Amino acid sequence: MSTRTILTWPDARLSMVCEPVSEITDDIQVLAADMLETMYEAPGRGLAAPQVGAMLRIFVMDATWKEGTADPMVCINPKITSQSETISTGPEGCLSIPGVEAEVSRPESVHMVWTDLSGATREADLTGFPALCAQHELDHLDGIVTLDRVDATQRADILATYNGQS
Repeated sequence: MSTRTILTWPDARLSMVCEPVSEITDDIQVLAADMLETMYEAPGRGLAAPQVGAMLRIFVMDATWKEGTADPMVCINPKITSQSETISTGPEGCLSIPGVEAEVSRPESVHMVWTDLSGATREADLTGFPALCAQHELDHLDGIVTLDRVDATQRADILATYNGQS
């Protein structure tokens, strides 16, 4: 395992739709392990393959490790099949837009289906932060970043701050 470089916005790869993973190969196993190591070192709670330059539909997340209970997930070809009508708005950070938080509105609960590293189909009802994290990472697989989820005023304010960073 090794850490990988996290791409930062406005790298064009962060705006690209990723290709499905057709087969779980040794390369996919290594990618997933490297992504987990990179995510923990960053330190983040989620990381999508395009954030490390791999244009594949895979993300990793661990919504609880910072509270002391590690529960890593590797999600290959994830899909949200249903979502709650209840919307939650709160601050979101992104490892690819360092130092920036945006107020983003998302469904509070989702039902997600994905393939794990063994090739098994998995599904779960995610609520609260795990649901928000999964939606954020799935956005990356569709070429959507946090800045695409905010209104023009908030985006302009964020960009003014972000562009001022060295």
